[in-house]
Amino acid sequence: MKTSDPNLVLTKEYDCSKEKLWQALTNHETMIQWYFENIPAFEPIVGFSTVFTVNSETREFIHNWIITESIPNKRIAYSWHFDGYEGKSISIFDIEEKENKTILTLTIKILTDFNDEITEFKRESCIGGWNYFLGDRLEPFLNKD
Repeated sequence: MKTSDPNLVLTKEYDCSKEKLWQALTNHETMIQWYFENIPAFEPIVGFSTVFTVNSETREFIHNWIITESIPNKRIAYSWHFDGYEGKSISIFDIEEKENKTILTLTIKILTDFNDEITEFKRESCIGGWNYFLGDRLEPFLNKD
């Protein structure tokens, strides 16, 4: 993924309140149930940072997140980079209630180029990963009682 690429924008509709979605996106105890289970800590406070490792089949990715924006029940944004790899992005999660539904719009902006020779850094891989998290993981989590 390159800075010259258009932003990646994914939109998903959920049958829950914006408050419930906000909690799923920003509360450590809920995040580890549907997102990355090894996130050591998370606080929706600008400047907060966290570091954790995710292993793929062939690589280790040390995730570095720094909260860049936090508006309760509306928006959370954080930068991402991976130790040992080029590239940096920002993920912006916007929440909006509409007709008894809550709409999540995720925007990924590339701040510095990723090496797209690495499969996990290809645009298609990014889209697939986010569709997995937002659809296969987050949606069932929000629907359970």
